[in-house]
Amino acid sequence: MPTAPRPRLRHALSALAVTMLIPALVACGGEEKKGYGDETVSGFDGVTVSAKADKAPTLKWKSAIAYPKDPKVKTLTEGDGEEIPKDRGVMAKIYIGNATTLDKEWAYESQAPEGEELPAEKPWSSILKGAKVGDRIQAIVGSADLLGEGGNPQMGIGNHDTLVVVVDVVKAAADKTPHEVEASELPKVVEKKGKPTGFDFSGIAKPKADDVLKRAIVTEGDGEEITADQTVTANYLGMTYGAKKPFDESFSKEPVPFALNQVVAGWTNGLEGVKVGSRVLLQIPPELGYGAEEKPGQGGTPGIPANSTLYFVIDVVKAEATPATQQ
Repeated sequence: MPTAPRPRLRHALSALAVTMLIPALVACGGEEKKGYGDETVSGFDGVTVSAKADKAPTLKWKSAIAYPKDPKVKTLTEGDGEEIPKDRGVMAKIYIGNATTLDKEWAYESQAPEGEELPAEKPWSSILKGAKVGDRIQAIVGSADLLGEGGNPQMGIGNHDTLVVVVDVVKAAADKTPHEVEASELPKVVEKKGKPTGFDFSGIAKPKADDVLKRAIVTEGDGEEITADQTVTANYLGMTYGAKKPFDESFSKEPVPFALNQVVAGWTNGLEGVKVGSRVLLQIPPELGYGAEEKPGQGGTPGIPANSTLYFVIDVVKAEATPATQQ
């Protein structure tokens, strides 16, 4: 199954102030507003953050900071890389400090070498507007804007705390928009007795690691269009470029149900908008698949090497609402 890689903060941050959070950032409810603190200063006067982007930032509190109505943003260090495309997410290293409790340590400090994925929605769209690769950006943000109305008790953040957020911009996030192509531009599906058994890669150039997500609708169904919050039942077969055997398939078994929010991004975005009953071909770049993670084979199937482009043929059988317990 094309299950998602191990959850990290990037999945939570991509949904902050949108719909869902991973357990480490689940917002706990509560009507009473906690963590007001003494609103002694506004904006950046209450803290000093180190500016050198080649080292993890340090912070020195001068005073508690007033709760902001909207994010306040400034660039501490300007990078010399490319500007992040409009409406694209960002891979960045994130640091979150509590400017109400004045804890000396960061409430959250990003550990992933490539950073976490930040979406192109508020408040990140405000914080990262015009950002370039290499920038170190500092923002003053209300906990409700960043983490939801409940704050995050596990991080020591109340439901009305002022947060200092430092963002080191690593690169633009992968383009998740499927690029529609003709089926002839992707490997040919090999069939036996009417069922896919593999791909023929003859005449198909080896894909680049930074290639885009490609989608070809081989046969369009007449059902409803799939949405990213649904559970899809499908038959599928997956291979890496040039492989002799599939690393996984269901055509010899039974169609498999899977929640689109629990699979690799290439499936989520590649199937969104596809009509039930369709046959779809997907070419998924590593960043929307398993990235640098190596997946061992099971039951005699080949594994998936790190940084592999994935190829799938998918027959969509049905789509339905995902149970609340899986959302």
